[in-house]
Amino acid sequence: MKALGTEEVPAGDWRCEIKFDGYRAIAVLNEGQVEVWSRNHKPLDVDYPELVEALARLKCRSAVLDGEIVALDEAGRSRFQLLQSRDVGERPTLAMYVFDLLHLDGRPTTGLPLEERQAMLARLLKKPKFPLQLSPWFDDVEPAQLLQSAREQGLEGIIAKRRGSVYESGKRTGAWLKCKVHGEQEFVIGGFTAPQNSRPHFGAILVGYYERGKLLYAGKVGTGFNHRLLETLHGEFLKRERAECPFANLPMERRPRFGNGMTRAEMKKVTWIKPELVAQVKFAEWTNDGILRQPVFLGLRTDKAAKAVRREAGEANA
Repeated sequence: MKALGTEEVPAGDWRCEIKFDGYRAIAVLNEGQVEVWSRNHKPLDVDYPELVEALARLKCRSAVLDGEIVALDEAGRSRFQLLQSRDVGERPTLAMYVFDLLHLDGRPTTGLPLEERQAMLARLLKKPKFPLQLSPWFDDVEPAQLLQSAREQGLEGIIAKRRGSVYESGKRTGAWLKCKVHGEQEFVIGGFTAPQNSRPHFGAILVGYYERGKLLYAGKVGTGFNHRLLETLHGEFLKRERAECPFANLPMERRPRFGNGMTRAEMKKVTWIKPELVAQVKFAEWTNDGILRQPVFLGLRTDKAAKAVRREAGEANA
C-alpha cells in the first residue's frame, strides 16, 4: 500500500507514525524460510543477512510484514545517505522498522482494520531487538503537532493513516498520507554536465519525472556528491550514453525565475544518458516554472523503477 503525498497536514481522526528515510521492504516468512523483497520486486536477502536472521527468530509459522529498512545516525534518525554508505563498504547501524502485517499463520489480515492489524503485529514483535523494530504509532497527538515535533528533531516527516482503514496493496487511495518536513522524492537521471574548476568527473545531473508516459525535466542537481560518488556515478553514466535528449519538455521556452534555463545552447553542454537510474533528491520547493529550488543529491535508489517515478507534493505545512 502506498502513501499519498500532501502539502496540507490532515485534520480529523488519524493514527500517525514517523516517516522513515530508507528502502521500503516486504518480508515473507514461511516455516523458517525468509525472503525480503523491495517494492520493485528485487530480492534483498543477500544484502541484509542480519535482517533475515532476526526475522527467522519470530514466533510464527508464516507471516508477511511491511516495513522500511533504514540506516541510523548517532541520534537514532534514519538517513538515506548512511544507507548508501553501506553499499560502499561502511557499516552504519541498520534496522527494519515494521509497521504493518499482511498475513499471519495462514490467515490474511489485509481486510482487517488498521488498529487490529497493528495490535497483532505488536504481539508478534513483542520485545523486538535490533535490527528488527516495531514502528511506533501515536494516537493522542494531532498530526500537525507531530509534524512540528518531527521538524524540530530533524526527522523526515510523518505518515498519517486513517483509522479503521484496510490494507490495499499497490494502491495510493489517500487512506495513508505522507507529510514531509522538506521536499524530497525520487527523480530519474537523464544527463550530466561537464566538471568545472577542480571538480572531477561531472558537474551536475539533470533530473526529471514521468507524466503521461513522458519524462519531464525538473532541474539540475550539483551538490551532495563526494569524490567517491562522483567517480562511481560517472562510471554508471558512461555505460548509458545516448545521443538524444530524453526530456520531452526541453529546450525550455523561457528562462525560469530561479536557476539557469535549459536552453538549446545549454543543452549542447550536456551528455545525455538512458533514463534508467533513479536518484533521491532533497529540495527546498517546486518553483512556479516546475523546477526544483536548492536540490541536493542524497543517493541512488535501486528499489524503484524509473518509469514509476512521478512528481510528488513538497513540504507539508504544520
